[in-house]
Amino acid sequence: MKREDVIEIDLVKLGAAVLHRIWAVILAAVICATVAFGLTYIFVEPTYVASTLLYVNNNTISVGSTSFSISSGSLTAAQELVNTYIVILKARTSLNEIIETAGLTRSAESLKHMISAQPVNSTEIFEISVTSTDPQEAELIANTIAKVLPKKIAEIVDGSSVRIVDYAIVPSSRSGPSYSRRAMLGFLVGLVLSVAVIVIRVLFDNFIREEKYITDTYEYPILASIPDLRVTGNRSGSGYYGYRAERVSAETEEQKEETEES
Repeated sequence: MKREDVIEIDLVKLGAAVLHRIWAVILAAVICATVAFGLTYIFVEPTYVASTLLYVNNNTISVGSTSFSISSGSLTAAQELVNTYIVILKARTSLNEIIETAGLTRSAESLKHMISAQPVNSTEIFEISVTSTDPQEAELIANTIAKVLPKKIAEIVDGSSVRIVDYAIVPSSRSGPSYSRRAMLGFLVGLVLSVAVIVIRVLFDNFIREEKYITDTYEYPILASIPDLRVTGNRSGSGYYGYRAERVSAETEEQKEETEES
């Protein structure tokens, strides 16, 4: 492989380029964070969660031809029981009964995505949560589930006993979205994108700006170099530009004197 075919990436140079434009990086990150916060605040509806607690009696129960015993110290059995009740809860017939009892206009599939359930600290108590953009609706659905589910489970699972531990109340604060998390995500996206743009610009910069680049990249000697005559050593200027300025000034003075004599 030829030396010209090898691409070398100077990490120090890239880091210096990013630090040189750190103000642009921070500005882009702040702008993205502000945009993310604003879009979330304007277009994303806040959601509310209402929860109810149910107790499951630890008797020997049977579902169809399968029977098993529930003990208060068995994590696996508690999880199996909760999973069984979640399947019953999210069955189409159960959801339709909840919709009819609560007087909802939602479909069974829409209601299914609003409901979640999980055991509380691996006990016989499990929590059913309902997420909605309307806090009153979330509370209504959760309490309707607490009313309908025990009867529905008793019809399907022999020997089951489900009691209500705690009813749901209207949530007073939203559960999502998290504005701070969205703003932080926007900040990180702006940070990464701005740094990426700077790095790409540096990597694809085809201009030769230093003699060291030529000597390190190619095996050709430098025969001559043109100094930057724009660099001034004093206020009056130096080099070609200073000389040209003095010459133009002298020619102007000569023309002024000739005009006065004539």
